[in-house]
Amino acid sequence: MAFTGKATYSAGTTLPELAEDVSDLVGIVSPYETPLLNALGDPVREATSTHHEWLEDELLPNKDAVNDSTFSDPSADTDFVVDNGSRFRIGDQIQIEGSEELMLVTGISTNTLTVVRSYAGTTAENLADNQVINIIGNAALEGDDKPNARFTSRSRCGNYTQIFTATVEVSGSDLAASQLGLADEMDNQKQSRLRELVRDLENTVINAGQPSSNPEGSGSVRRSMKGIIQHLSTNIFHTGDSGFPSGSDLDEAKINYVLRKIWENSSGKVDLIVVGGFQKRKINAFCSDSRAYGANDTTFTDMISIYESDFGMCRIVTTRWMQQDAVLLLDSSRINVLPLAGRSFHFKPLASSGDYECGELIGEYTLELKNEAAHGLIRDLSTS
Repeated sequence: MAFTGKATYSAGTTLPELAEDVSDLVGIVSPYETPLLNALGDPVREATSTHHEWLEDELLPNKDAVNDSTFSDPSADTDFVVDNGSRFRIGDQIQIEGSEELMLVTGISTNTLTVVRSYAGTTAENLADNQVINIIGNAALEGDDKPNARFTSRSRCGNYTQIFTATVEVSGSDLAASQLGLADEMDNQKQSRLRELVRDLENTVINAGQPSSNPEGSGSVRRSMKGIIQHLSTNIFHTGDSGFPSGSDLDEAKINYVLRKIWENSSGKVDLIVVGGFQKRKINAFCSDSRAYGANDTTFTDMISIYESDFGMCRIVTTRWMQQDAVLLLDSSRINVLPLAGRSFHFKPLASSGDYECGELIGEYTLELKNEAAHGLIRDLSTS
């Protein structure tokens, strides 16, 4: 057969050229969605240091607790010890949580209060250790001198940035060869590695922690950010905890219990409920008993995308990177995922030492989570 210059795969000159029947698209079969990052959105600013800080302040507390188990007559004693005497002033009206009795503070000695019992015609009730005390308000004397100034100190909170990297390397032959489903192998590798890095960023934002020593990092210690779960301490609830709704399955009672606790402990407004696939199905079942369908309905809907309660409207975010036994309740207005200035995900070409082209995808990010008491976490839920 004479040389024609063609690249053909044939059994003879009279047969047509054979071609592979392959779609000109490449399908990605691995999950890479980042629904939580999408819900939070892009930040309005960048971090300017590897240790990103923010300031938090709080009002003077108006709650305390009884710290006394030596009552001689719990319904008549006028002196008792509290956890923090500095929270009280002479003239405060106070009330034990769950009690109808009012008391008036007439003396304070360190952590010991002297009070008038049965104030304002109320009936005295028994006092006990660890009871919560509500400080209703202070009644000042007319023409009295100013009270001593009281204030809170602002606290500096912070988180470290974490570097995310991936290498891209393509041989000269791959660059020159015609590829199925793509025009440029280097661009394809960049896109795939970038999807992986953004996926890992969401996973890190939720679950990651910092090293116990040298969190700033060094030549031998890798600097890592503290994720959402690691930030939380105030509103963490486990199934089986005292006072927490019974049972290990996620239900409305548990969601509303945590929403109420967050409302009581902070000024936060929870607007995101973050769950994995199993707990999302539990949320969908909240109203399964009340669904009704007409005879002509042809679509069965079994999904809840927004949960509205007395404590706010919450969008349900389902992410693969959430632990299956856990539920996060977040105030998105207090959460930002920030790049270090000039270090958002980018590609840096590197010098090649052979028959290939190479480079590195680099990004450096941190999590800013303000007022950890404005968020909540439920753990140890059933997963089967």
